[in-house]
Amino acid sequence: MNNLDHKELKPWRDESFKALIPFIAFVIFYFGFSIITQDFSKVPMTVAFIFSSAIALILNHKEKLNKKIEIFALGMGKKDIMIMCLIFVLAGAFTATAQAVGAVDAAVAIAQHFVPAKFIVSGIFVVSALISLAVGTSCGTIAAVVPIAVTLAQSLGLNPAFLVGATVGGAMFGDNLSLISDTTIASTRTQNVEMRDKMIYNLRIVTIPAILCILLYMLPFFSNSNVDVTNITINIDAYIKILPYILLLIFGLMNINVMFLLLIGIILNTVIGISFGDFDIWTAFSKMGDGTVSMANTLIVAMLAGGLLQMVRWNGGISYIINKTEYLIHNRKHCEFGICFLVGVINLFTANNTVAIITAGPIAKEISEKYGVDPRRTASLLDTTSCFVQGIIPYGAQILIATSLAASVSLSSFSIIKCLLYPALIGLGLFVSLTFAKK
Repeated sequence: MNNLDHKELKPWRDESFKALIPFIAFVIFYFGFSIITQDFSKVPMTVAFIFSSAIALILNHKEKLNKKIEIFALGMGKKDIMIMCLIFVLAGAFTATAQAVGAVDAAVAIAQHFVPAKFIVSGIFVVSALISLAVGTSCGTIAAVVPIAVTLAQSLGLNPAFLVGATVGGAMFGDNLSLISDTTIASTRTQNVEMRDKMIYNLRIVTIPAILCILLYMLPFFSNSNVDVTNITINIDAYIKILPYILLLIFGLMNINVMFLLLIGIILNTVIGISFGDFDIWTAFSKMGDGTVSMANTLIVAMLAGGLLQMVRWNGGISYIINKTEYLIHNRKHCEFGICFLVGVINLFTANNTVAIITAGPIAKEISEKYGVDPRRTASLLDTTSCFVQGIIPYGAQILIATSLAASVSLSSFSIIKCLLYPALIGLGLFVSLTFAKK
């Protein structure tokens, strides 16, 4: 086993297109069945990875099955994968305890309190962005804010698609920058960079698109109501309950270890919850357990993806991709376009930005090292591109959640996407960033 450890990054043979068959099978299996059933929830991502992993183990009859299983296990247990999984576990516990305390509701109420009525659509975008930035999940933010957005639209006589679109866009903006987001964790761990650095690089791409989005939502076309929706009383309890989120953001930007911050956040949420009588210590333990279990699917996908990619690398698949891209990639700029194309295509077929980053990340790292792309830049490109693609596909989780929660006003996925300005703007920002990058 020790000999295998030393050779784990070396392919057993030269480049081979055959080594990519498991990945192609994954795309066909998941995307194909989803198209046939017209339901992207019919085939669990874990099943698709198990199917493709089985194919990877069948390939290469020259090697014994036991050795191939060892190689696969090495990929599953790589240091970066395990650190990523540990962060996912702590993030799940933190989010669950924060929700039990009522921090999410408090954040929504505080944000609503400060939103001017005449800027309600742009205000909802900002509210969603701030909540998503704090809680690290666009889906959770959408679930919390869309019902409020629909109610506001009905009471103000506005097109609900405007408010729901602004909610989804803001949630994706915050998720893209959040230090505890799945995509941030995945992109930074696959490139071995600090979350703060990736966030700074992200800001260079998404700041102007976000500002443009806010300004566009301020146009009378989107919001022309004079009804006051900020008459909400906020007590000191609400500010105390969001304190762990604020501290997480502040200290995260100070480059303090994110696992340490999440652990402190969990403790603070527990102390605050017990102090306010929201739960007792046993309920707190239960919430922590539920939160960690809620990340099980993501953990399994991360480990299976790590094992699958290790087999693809061992069989010469990564070498094949890198060598073949030499015909198209001649400099750093071309490399950056290639990284965005790779993660974008995977996201398009899997409809899951975290899985796309986990899958494309190791390949992007090797290509980036070859052409001298800063790993912080690579992490930012992975995260931003996946956010862009996730926002323009009608079968993405964010759009589907928003559609289901807005069923009372009969909004379709396409009607929301038409009012979802942010993904299109970051797509433009990403293109400009890539076009004017140094060669």
